[in-house]
Amino acid sequence: MIERIETGPRMSKIVKHNGVAYLCGQVGDGATVAEQTRDCLSRVEALLAKAGSSPEKMLQAVIWLADIADFAEMNAVWDAWVPQGHAPARACGEAKLARPDLKVEIIVTAAC
Repeated sequence: MIERIETGPRMSKIVKHNGVAYLCGQVGDGATVAEQTRDCLSRVEALLAKAGSSPEKMLQAVIWLADIADFAEMNAVWDAWVPQGHAPARACGEAKLARPDLKVEIIVTAAC
C-alpha cells in the first residue's frame, strides 16, 4: 500500500511504502547556509514525526548546496543535528536551486 501525506497537484510532502518514508526536498529560511540548514532540518524533523519516524531512523539523505564552498558551514549544523550512531547514507553536491535566495535543500528517506 502507498500512503501519500499532504498531497498537492505537484507533489506529496511524504510518501510511505513498505515501511519507508520518502520526504520531499526541504529548504529553510535564513540569510546564511547555517540558518537555512537549521530551519530545513527542523522541517525534516517535523515531517519525519508526521510519517511516524525520527532522525534516528533515517536511511539516506541527499543534500544540495547552491555553492559547495558552504560545505563546512552546512556540515557543522548537520553534524550537531544527526543523532550519534544514526548517521544515514549521505550524498552532497552543488546544484542550482529553485530560487536564488536558497542555499541548501535536503531530501531524506527514513524507515517508519
